Amino acid sequence: MAVPSFNVTEEPETGLAEVDICALEINIKHEVIPSFVCSICLSLGLIYCFFGYRCFKMVMFFSGFMFSSAAVLLFYHKEPVLDVKLGTEAKAGIGLAVDVLCGLTTMLVPTLGLIFSGMQLGSLLSLPLLVVIGQFHSLTPVWVPLSALLAAGIITAVLTLQWQKLFTIIYTSVLGATTVMLCVDYMIGTFMLPDQVYDLLCQAAPRQLCWFNWAIIGIWPTLSLIGVLVQWRFTAKGVSHRDDKKQKKYIKKHRHRETRARPRAYRRRRPPLLNRYAGDVLAPSYLRSLQEHRMGTGSSTSSVSTITHTLIDFDYETGSMVPLTASSPVFNF
Repeated sequence: MAVPSFNVTEEPETGLAEVDICALEINIKHEVIPSFVCSICLSLGLIYCFFGYRCFKMVMFFSGFMFSSAAVLLFYHKEPVLDVKLGTEAKAGIGLAVDVLCGLTTMLVPTLGLIFSGMQLGSLLSLPLLVVIGQFHSLTPVWVPLSALLAAGIITAVLTLQWQKLFTIIYTSVLGATTVMLCVDYMIGTFMLPDQVYDLLCQAAPRQLCWFNWAIIGIWPTLSLIGVLVQWRFTAKGVSHRDDKKQKKYIKKHRHRETRARPRAYRRRRPPLLNRYAGDVLAPSYLRSLQEHRMGTGSSTSSVSTITHTLIDFDYETGSMVPLTASSPVFNF
């Protein structure tokens, strides 16, 4: 843990030592594991602040993860009997399983994730304001800050469902700025801001903030505003988390319209192939009748027979299956 050194001044008359808490000389000795976790959180905070909307699925996952983490920790705090029945490893395993399950649910159901994100946005916006107000005015009874947190969470949740892209950008920027602020507070060696929130909710007398605490708090609104502007103008411009669904719906609708508008293709049936037989040859009588008809010496009976043979030949050419050697009908006049 960071160990700050204080400037101590001693009054000669009274012999009492007066500790000036706000005159810090940073002499920090960090532990390895907390410092590693702090560096990861700082990186995630910067990614959230400037590229949060592009990582929409990750944002939805961590919104459910953090919401369930807060709920599990509150449940363990209100039920001290579980400390006796369950060990530290068992509680950590149960909490992690619940957190991952809730995170996957919010990632797969974006509406639920947006509701949790809106409630967290309301809490993140109201908590720093309540801490600052608590430095000058007493926030009693306890239902006053709790009611403010609940009202802000409900309002921002409704607004997030109405304007999803805008408030998701605001949520990621504010959450990233809050994470960076807490990491800087830890690295400097004070880590006083979480204690201020705890004192506010437990109705304890808040400790006075020093000038460097106010400087750290100033990181939150500045970085939040910069993150919103950067995302809205650059990183999130032209990107929408609902593009995939709209595109799939449009493709499906367009294909349905094309199927209905396109006429059905009818294939032309080819005429059946004619089977020729070995006996399909021109009869001598038919050749003779044609010759008589050309010379004009044929009788009327032969002429009629010629006409009949000609008709039979025409029918054969257009698909008739009648053999050419079929007997011709005889016309009697």
